[in-house]
Amino acid sequence: MTQRVDLATVMDRLSVDAVITGYAMAVDDGEWADYRALFTADGRADYRGAGGVEGPAREVAEWLAETMRLFPVRQHLIVNRRLDLQDLGGYPGDRAEVRADYLNPMRLESTATGGNASEARATAPNFVSGGRYAFTLSRTDSGWRIRTVTVHEKWRGAGDLFPPD
Repeated sequence: MTQRVDLATVMDRLSVDAVITGYAMAVDDGEWADYRALFTADGRADYRGAGGVEGPAREVAEWLAETMRLFPVRQHLIVNRRLDLQDLGGYPGDRAEVRADYLNPMRLESTATGGNASEARATAPNFVSGGRYAFTLSRTDSGWRIRTVTVHEKWRGAGDLFPPD
């Protein structure tokens, strides 16, 4: 491989990573136009593995917008990312696959504003889940975009991170 190909591969990896991070931020911030913009025109999302829906990303964004109203506080983390770029005989291709774990704490409502232990319990997540995302991405004229995302929830539970004293 030449230095130019190595640099292109590094740039692709950084670009794909930025899309995945943008995905998490769009969902957490409720920025549904940003969410839709992360997908290819024919992009699809599959949340059935976490009790949701599957379909075109634009339609799924509408479902998410409605569903996430139940959880005004959310901050999911996407970690342990494994990125595989298409290799065309030593040259980067236009497809990528990402497998990444997630941790997703969410709060139904925020009831406290202070910093003591009882107020911390009041703002602790009501719901926590974890699992793995499977993303496929394609290089487009606008950069890397998600072609598919599939959620594989592995566990969920009550989110009381601060048990009563």
